[in-house]
Amino acid sequence: MSSELPDQPDDSTAAPAANVERVRVEDEMEQSYIDYAMSVIAGRALPDVRDGLKPVHRRILYAMHSMGVTSGSSHRKSSSVVGETMGDYHPHGDQAIYDTLVNMAQTFTMREPLIDGQGNFGSMDGDPAAAMRYTEARMSPIAEELLEDIEKDTVDFQSNYDDRLEEPEVLPAAYPNLLVNGSTGIAVGMSTKIPPHNLGEVIDATIHLIDNPDCDVEDLIHLEESPGPIKGPDFPTGANIVGRNDIHKAYKTGRGRLTVRAEYEVDREEGRIVISELPYQENKARVVERIAENVNEGKIEGISDLRDESDRDGVRVVVDLKRGANADVVENQLLEHHLESTFGVINLALVDGQPRVLTLKETLAEYVDHRKEVVRRRSQFELDEAQDRAHILEGRLTAVKNADDVIEIVRDADTRDDAKSALRDEYDFSADQADHIVRIQIGSLTSEEVGEIETEYEEVQERIDRLEEILGDQQELLDVIKDELREISEDYGDERRTRIVEDDGEVTHEDLIPEQDCVVVITEDDYIKRMPVEKFEPQGRGGKGIIGADPKEGDRVNEVFRANSHDYLLCFTNQGKVYRLKTYQVPEMSRTARGNHIRNVIEGIDDGEEITAVVDTDAFTEDKCLTMVTRNGYVKRTCTTDFQNIRSTGIIAASLEDGDELVDVEVTDGEQDLAIATAQGMTIRFAETEARQMGRNARGVGAIKLQDDDRVVGLVATSGEDDRALLTVTENGYGKRTLLDEYRQQSRYGKGLIDIKTDGRNGPVTDVKAVEEADHLIIMSESGQIMRIRAADISTVGRNTKGVTIMELEGQDRVASVTVVPDLDDE
Repeated sequence: MSSELPDQPDDSTAAPAANVERVRVEDEMEQSYIDYAMSVIAGRALPDVRDGLKPVHRRILYAMHSMGVTSGSSHRKSSSVVGETMGDYHPHGDQAIYDTLVNMAQTFTMREPLIDGQGNFGSMDGDPAAAMRYTEARMSPIAEELLEDIEKDTVDFQSNYDDRLEEPEVLPAAYPNLLVNGSTGIAVGMSTKIPPHNLGEVIDATIHLIDNPDCDVEDLIHLEESPGPIKGPDFPTGANIVGRNDIHKAYKTGRGRLTVRAEYEVDREEGRIVISELPYQENKARVVERIAENVNEGKIEGISDLRDESDRDGVRVVVDLKRGANADVVENQLLEHHLESTFGVINLALVDGQPRVLTLKETLAEYVDHRKEVVRRRSQFELDEAQDRAHILEGRLTAVKNADDVIEIVRDADTRDDAKSALRDEYDFSADQADHIVRIQIGSLTSEEVGEIETEYEEVQERIDRLEEILGDQQELLDVIKDELREISEDYGDERRTRIVEDDGEVTHEDLIPEQDCVVVITEDDYIKRMPVEKFEPQGRGGKGIIGADPKEGDRVNEVFRANSHDYLLCFTNQGKVYRLKTYQVPEMSRTARGNHIRNVIEGIDDGEEITAVVDTDAFTEDKCLTMVTRNGYVKRTCTTDFQNIRSTGIIAASLEDGDELVDVEVTDGEQDLAIATAQGMTIRFAETEARQMGRNARGVGAIKLQDDDRVVGLVATSGEDDRALLTVTENGYGKRTLLDEYRQQSRYGKGLIDIKTDGRNGPVTDVKAVEEADHLIIMSESGQIMRIRAADISTVGRNTKGVTIMELEGQDRVASVTVVPDLDDE
């Protein structure tokens, strides 16, 4: 096979290139992309700050204007309007043009619709409009205000895409349409999202800016200290904007995020929530569908029925509540997931063909500059017309006053041109005057006609004087702009639809959780769950209880405690660390559920760490301490202020020596006694001041001298006037109450006194608590049996006794934990 290159064309016969330029391909791609981006930005996606319209909107309106499809005409088939627009001005797809036409006709999309549509133009449910051959359209009256005076050289024109016709570069825009109707668009590398506003408020702000050009943005918006004209966006669908700060930020910077909340009413007597307005651009049918899905999936509880009763008069979605359902919780769940949305404001528009993010003042200032140019050019156009008319009338008056001579000159001339020439020579007429005089009828030379000409001449002269005044005095021109704006406000202005409500705080997950007392269960293998206290009815002493947890094989319950679902808890572990947790963050599960692993609830907890004590931070004040006791008998006090900032991964609460563990924690006030109990039934009581305050990293000091194989199991804080009893519960389900007064105060680090006999029947002590007779106790066994009994059902006896049966256990089961709850029936 030949390796020679194919014959090259003869240079002498090839057409020579006019110009060859060598460029780097990346440079060419970069420039081409920039050109494309700017074409999209300026030619499709972004509105002009002056009239608030994108090219496609402007071309549709101008095409309808050219067709005479105004508010006073009959409706025209939408396909006809789309065809004219596409054929003459907008060489793009007919569907894209029709979609824009539909958008301008939708009352739920445009604050002031620019198209008066007849037929199906879609709905808030996301239903599409009928095909363009079925719908009809004409301009709305307020749309004509955007085109008013366009024939008076008020704006520049440019050639259309095929140079057959001319189209306006911008419309005169008698009102600030960009703010009134807003705009949404995505360009290359940027996007715009401008909310609609109330026409009257925007016009009032524009007039205020004209009168006070040096004003600040704060002067244009509604503040408590200065009630400016613009309260905030005004959506066509109404609803509520939550908070004013985000509105002010958007107006001052051109960017912001507004929280828009549905309008609804909670009818507690009827047990229902009625939604009457939805956030702007929300699909009503989809909102109802998502609510129904969440109800079926169990994500929203308390709803029995959901109905969409909306009609042409407005939105009405009825949410029926189950009997006994918490209306506040359902309301907050709906708010979090369905009835609130975020409107991201990006006030981006074209200024002199370049995209700019504008503040509220800058947006209005650009419009005022545009309107000044429009009124100036219109006034100049009208002045030229008036001067031309005055010139003709001057010639006509001269001719009338010399009618006999004029008639004779015309009659003696051989041709019309000769007559014109003779008249110009005789009376110094201009060519236009002579041409007009030659064409007038004899009947117009009557005395009555002369009076009408003189009257018209005076009126034209007054008009000329007024126009010259407007053009010669900037303030007069501005007054004209203000008067015209006021007329539009009077003709088209209406009341606000969107309300501004105070920010009552973001709806957090906590708002969706009803406040209730819970029992939190933790196993040795670190599974955790919570259950409402109400699920456990009080039983008599000595019962077996009911299933409160179902640990997996080899696991057993390690800790159970009571907390309110909205409490902040400090969870102390056996390794001396502390984590902060909201009770509702613990998953709520049934009595027979195992629970979730604690690593899914508390970030950073290590393998082998077990929660051994829980403290409610509601009891915290700066003058209090957290008093901690360890398995090996050490005690320490640390100020609560040292636990204000707890990382999500936890912090050190106490340093422990090898083999030691943190057992229990109490909140104390510096004036109490500490009662520390051991597994072998010993208890020591001493003043807490004997253990000085220490930092978090300290180990502590000796609290009690332990016998061989003994260990600390619990801590109780008491005082001299405390009439509570010390409840002691053993592993085998026995226990007793002994008044705290029977435990005399000793010095720290003594052997203590015998509290309970821990023989073969009782077994070691599991836990100690300070209780009142009205308290209830939640007792759980290692196998997951749980029972709730009254403290008063447990006998009060002295120290060094065996106690009574509290809970009947089976097999090798043992009592794992005891927690105290108030008598809920008395609350």
